[in-house]
Amino acid sequence: MTIRLSLAAVAVGLVFGLLGASAKISNNVFARSLGGLYTSVVRGIPETVWVLMMYFGTVSAFNALGAHFGNPRLSLSPFVAGTLALALCFGAYATEVFRGALLAIPAGQKEAGLALGLSNSRIFYRITLPQLWRVALPGLGNLYLILLKDTALVSLITLDEIMRKAQAAANATKEPFTFYLLAAGIYLFLTVFIMGALHWFERRANRGFVRTEL
Repeated sequence: MTIRLSLAAVAVGLVFGLLGASAKISNNVFARSLGGLYTSVVRGIPETVWVLMMYFGTVSAFNALGAHFGNPRLSLSPFVAGTLALALCFGAYATEVFRGALLAIPAGQKEAGLALGLSNSRIFYRITLPQLWRVALPGLGNLYLILLKDTALVSLITLDEIMRKAQAAANATKEPFTFYLLAAGIYLFLTVFIMGALHWFERRANRGFVRTEL
C-alpha cells in the first residue's frame, strides 16, 4: 500500500510540477502569478494539514454532490484523498526543480527547432523534455524519497499503510518499540533500494555527457 500510494502520488505530482513550472516561466503574467501562488500556498502549509483537509474537507461537498445523484454517502476514499494531497505537495516542490531544469536548457535549442519548422509542442516533446529529465532527475529523486516517508501521514485518515499497521500491532501487543522499529527498518530498506534505482537512472540519463571537474 505504501509503494502504491507513493507511485500514484508521484505520477500525479509530476503533472502538477510540469504545469506549475510551465506557468512560472510563461510570458503570461496571469500564468506566472498563478504558478507562484500555487507554490507559495502549498509549500507554506504542512503536509499533514493538506492530507486532513483533502479527506475531511471534501466530505460535505461530495455528500451534497452524491445526494443530487441519489448517493448521499459519496466521498473520496482514503487512498484517493491521500494521493491527491501528497501529489499536490510533491508538485509544488517539483515545480521549482522543473523550472530550474527548463532554465538550464539553452534557449538556442528552441530557436533551432523553430528554424527547422517544428511546432512548439514538438519542440517540447522532442528537444526539451528528454533533456529536462536528465537535469531534473537528482532533485526529483530526493523529493520522491521525502514523499515515500510522507505516506506515513495518510495513516491519519485510516489508510492501512506501514505506520497504521505498526500502530495497530503495537496497540494489540503492547510492544510499540518492536513494531515501530520494524516499520523504521522497512522504510530504510525501501529508501536504500530506491536510492540504488535512482543512481542507475541517473547514470543511464547521463550517458554521453561528461562531467567537468573543478
